[in-house]
Amino acid sequence: MTVIATSDETRAVDPPARRPRQRAPHAGVLSHVFIIVMAVLWVIPLLFTLYVSLRPESDTNAHGYFSLAHSFTFSNFSDAWTQGQLFHYFINSVKITVPAVVLTLFFASMVAFVVSRFSTTFNLVMLLLFTAGNLLPQQVLLAPLFKIYTNVLLPYSVAGSGELYDSTIGVVAINVAFQTGFCVFVLSNFMRTLPYELTEAAMVDGASIWTQYWRITMPLCRPALAALATLLTTWIYNDFFWALTLMSTGDKRPITSALQNLQGQFQTNQNLLSAAAFIVAVPTLAVYVALQKQFVAGLTLGSTKG
Repeated sequence: MTVIATSDETRAVDPPARRPRQRAPHAGVLSHVFIIVMAVLWVIPLLFTLYVSLRPESDTNAHGYFSLAHSFTFSNFSDAWTQGQLFHYFINSVKITVPAVVLTLFFASMVAFVVSRFSTTFNLVMLLLFTAGNLLPQQVLLAPLFKIYTNVLLPYSVAGSGELYDSTIGVVAINVAFQTGFCVFVLSNFMRTLPYELTEAAMVDGASIWTQYWRITMPLCRPALAALATLLTTWIYNDFFWALTLMSTGDKRPITSALQNLQGQFQTNQNLLSAAAFIVAVPTLAVYVALQKQFVAGLTLGSTKG
């Protein structure tokens, strides 16, 4: 409220009310139509794959994949589970995905904490270095990495060979190396939105750097960590390039190799392969459902700041 003094009297004048922002006509309808169309385009291939997986091979061979089904069966799922040895390869994927996700988030969060909470000369250089690592295609580094892997010896190995090549540790290491840069970029930007007063109060109370990082900053980063964990699980779990390149033993490869094993040299049972693809996708869907609230919060938090 503003007070205006005049020669006759003093009167109060309210400030003019802000006019609400005008939205373009039908903007809400167009956005909803766009979202629905994109959702349908994403769902149609999934529904068609499910439709094929529920049909017997004899039915699709006689009438085609785009015809109306004459019968349905769940035998493709059981056959894919046994013939593809999905449980064995699923354990291999767990051995690769879980350590890779945990180590990536741990290392990236420590780097992001230093870059975002402390002012040093090398902060910008470190951030640019980690971000620039994501600009190089992984295939470009295939030749030097393969040479390194065939010459590096480990103090121990699951296979007992002692080599980094053809080991689970090697695939975990390469995933951590390639995913850390992206996670540092995301977490550093997220940590910059946290109030600096929390760190200053902790320093006044005598908290160590580790306490500021582990007990104060990390609990506040749960939405961002959940979002990154969901993305990393999907990327690493579905990766087949590095497992195929850096592993020569087929039994050590992740579950994506099981899909390749179901493909014949001259003929492939697409019904069986579709059922296996759905089984393979279940763990990533379970992770997304479990972390859905944190995932959405991690993506939207900070969107209204500024």
